Amino acid sequence: MFTATVLKALAAADVPAYFDEEEELLVAHRADVPQDRAKSGEHVVVTRRWNGSGYYAVAWEPDGTADFMAIADVYEMPGNDVNQCARAVAEWLTVPRPTAGNVLLAALAEWGITAHSDDVGMSYAIPVDQTTPAADARNRPHLSIADRNPSVDHVPAAHTGWTLFLHDENGEPIGDPLFISGDGGPVDCAADSAAVAQLIADMVTDPIS
Repeated sequence: MFTATVLKALAAADVPAYFDEEEELLVAHRADVPQDRAKSGEHVVVTRRWNGSGYYAVAWEPDGTADFMAIADVYEMPGNDVNQCARAVAEWLTVPRPTAGNVLLAALAEWGITAHSDDVGMSYAIPVDQTTPAADARNRPHLSIADRNPSVDHVPAAHTGWTLFLHDENGEPIGDPLFISGDGGPVDCAADSAAVAQLIADMVTDPIS
């Protein structure tokens, strides 16, 4: 039942997949890769979550031996939304791969707002004074935004909500989050990014208020 349900959802998301009888695993792969070559490169394995509630998708690639190396958690959410899981797998296998961070950056760009990555894919710094050089962004009053996921490099379908803080010139957060969304489950990444981008634009335009 589990295998049939997941295969149906993946097919609806235009993701080729099959059940590997030898390994007893459900394997999803890119459309331009034949099934018999699926595990020769990056692929995604979908299983049940450890507690039996929901779906767990992990990206793997060969490690140069007969084994494989896990490279990312593609999707792990409470609940039983197999279609959401399938969308996350589809996005992961898309070239180029979309990310929640890029959705946010695009939303900020619509307001002319520049954000600076922390280079480890965990958060962005947005100087209150937008003329601040990137190297000084976190050493002056700024906003920081991170995902509950917590990485910003996950696919939009695995987005779980943005959290926004104001920081002083010492890099210390001031008070409670200015914006926080989500409760552990998936959140519409485009809508969430648009909402927090508008708040950030207001803060940058009129930071005193």
